[in-house]
Amino acid sequence: MLQDKRSELDAEKRRKLITRLLDDLSKENPDLYYQPTSEVAVQIMAHLESDPNLHVEEKALLAPLSQHDIEVLLSMH
Repeated sequence: MLQDKRSELDAEKRRKLITRLLDDLSKENPDLYYQPTSEVAVQIMAHLESDPNLHVEEKALLAPLSQHDIEVLLSMH
């Protein structure tokens, strides 16, 4: 039960972090909305690796996710 709650909390944190990264990228590239989800996921992954402002915990939270995982999360956004 505790493990389920932790998983739910991590999923919610991932969703919020991806939304924040998407907002940051959208400010830099207003045409991002019109790009395919796969391209947006690639840009999020690149931003994740290159952004010095991200905390270690945030990077660790998204580290296990693949490009496909991020695409799925974006499609549910």
